[in-house]
Amino acid sequence: MRTFVKVILILVVLGGLGYWGFTQGQKWLAERNKPRYRTAALEMGDLRLSVNASGEVNPVLSVKIGSFVSGPISKLYVDFNEEVTKGQLLAEIDTQIYDAAVARDQAALAVRAADVVRVQAELQRAVNDEKRSQNLKEQNPDFISQTELDQYRFARLALEAQVKVAEAGVAQAQANLENSLANIGYTKILSPVDGIVIDRKIDPGQTLAAQFQTPELFVVAPDLRKKVHIFASVDEADIGLIRTAREQNQPVYFTVDAYPTEVFNKGYIEQIRLSSKVTQNVVTYPVIVATENPDLKLLPGMTAMITFQISELKNVLKIPNSALRYYPDKELVRLQDQKLLELNLSPEADEGRATSSQEPPVDDAARAAESASRRIVWVQETAAEAAATAAEESANDPTGSAKATAAQGAGFTGKLRGVEVIIGESDYQFTHVIKSDLKAGDIVVVGIKPPEAP
Repeated sequence: MRTFVKVILILVVLGGLGYWGFTQGQKWLAERNKPRYRTAALEMGDLRLSVNASGEVNPVLSVKIGSFVSGPISKLYVDFNEEVTKGQLLAEIDTQIYDAAVARDQAALAVRAADVVRVQAELQRAVNDEKRSQNLKEQNPDFISQTELDQYRFARLALEAQVKVAEAGVAQAQANLENSLANIGYTKILSPVDGIVIDRKIDPGQTLAAQFQTPELFVVAPDLRKKVHIFASVDEADIGLIRTAREQNQPVYFTVDAYPTEVFNKGYIEQIRLSSKVTQNVVTYPVIVATENPDLKLLPGMTAMITFQISELKNVLKIPNSALRYYPDKELVRLQDQKLLELNLSPEADEGRATSSQEPPVDDAARAAESASRRIVWVQETAAEAAATAAEESANDPTGSAKATAAQGAGFTGKLRGVEVIIGESDYQFTHVIKSDLKAGDIVVVGIKPPEAP
């Protein structure tokens, strides 16, 4: 009898231990398998809408200085990066052939001038001969015939014409001389503007040939310290925002690789050019950003990473963008909110659209874009909400009551509850919440953590 009682007691103890172990195991499995959410909090703060682009630094104006005449470079007075003033002598071309041309043209001018004196003397003699013949004719008509009078008169007229030809020859010789003198002047290469020599393409002794094309000797950038341009290519989808930013005189921020930790904030949009460019079916427009350059940190050719500020909102309620992108599975959402899943389309919702006939009309698409400001975000239920949800699901689905009770007993914190938000502008991290029941500090779900290792 005592042995039987002992056996019964042992079996009872073993059964109790087994039941306890089973229930604890069930709780452990439920705790391990329940979803663990990644969360974030809404907060108050500033929100800046911006558009990013890249561009190249260039001088506002690059003056290319060439040579009008040919010849070897005899002297070079400036080098790279030197600051020059307007009229400053930059280089000289050898003048030997041009000096010879001046001497030749001076001699030709002297010959032409002497020829004018000779023809004028002959003209004066012809005038005197014509006057004497007329006097003889007046004294006695028989002293000289009319034919001889005509000869004197026409000789005078011919010499008057020769005087004009000789004077024209003098003018031509003078023009040739001035041309040769101008060519000597062109042998001195002068700077047409104040600026900095950013390129020098000649060396002493180099021979220039300017017969067919003007050779480029120097490139001078005027006012490089005052202002430089950054040529940015902006996508056509963003050009409307850039136009708005220009109208509102929004600032432009940029960095260059030479100074990665320094943000240049003196830029502004100077011009939006209409000359579009298509690269691999992508349409871009050139946007010119102007900025100061007093320290010459911005050098021609540098690549700038640009941020165009479109607008800035101060002290607004903002929500992480990841919360707007999160799309929960249906079984994680409480029953009464599952219909809200239709408002947040899953990433796969648009897959399979193959033909343009299946796409919505543009006017419907525009209205859909406006209605897209209404979004649903997800928060975890409180303990009271979880109990109410479990009771409602048990009433609607009697077969699932035991499962819901087991889940609550295992420490399950409840399902997800949808909250509607009306959103506005967005940056790379946050979105402005225009209207919602949520407030700063409220926690929203942004994803699910991976299961823990056993």
